[in-house]
Amino acid sequence: MLSEKMQQALNDQINAELSSYYTYLSMSAYFTDQDLNGFAHWVRIHANEEMMHAMKLYDFVHSRRGRVLLQPIPGPTTHWGSSLDAFESALRYEQYVTGLINKLVDLAISESDHATNSFLKWFVDEQVEEESSVDLVIRDLRRVGDFGPGLFLLDRELAGRTPADTTNEAGSP
Repeated sequence: MLSEKMQQALNDQINAELSSYYTYLSMSAYFTDQDLNGFAHWVRIHANEEMMHAMKLYDFVHSRRGRVLLQPIPGPTTHWGSSLDAFESALRYEQYVTGLINKLVDLAISESDHATNSFLKWFVDEQVEEESSVDLVIRDLRRVGDFGPGLFLLDRELAGRTPADTTNEAGSP
């Protein structure tokens, strides 16, 4: 069973993951409005991954006989100054989420909650991948700058992103 403190922290993380989903979905709408459908596709896939993260936590809390208490999700940003600005804000949020995951791990360790600590290792590794994938797009956007043909090609490249195969992920309850 989960301690009250751990249950609340996991519920807070569910909220953060749902907020990430909402933010990336908003980014997808922004990019669609900008006629950057490849960018929109890339972030929409990322939004769905964030929802999957929230559901992993949701299922884990229930598997430990905890109670999921959903909280209000703040409204996301709906406009960015540029594609680069959007991805830089995404990276800042991913870094924030990484900090939240690290605090969850610290709490699990301090409470000797080995099951939650083990479960959270997947999220620690996932955050490394999430920050890296967003940073790669940022580096490409910086290389391209305002060069229209470069942005066009990057949009086409991002359109090729496929959803991650989550059928055999560690940490699934």
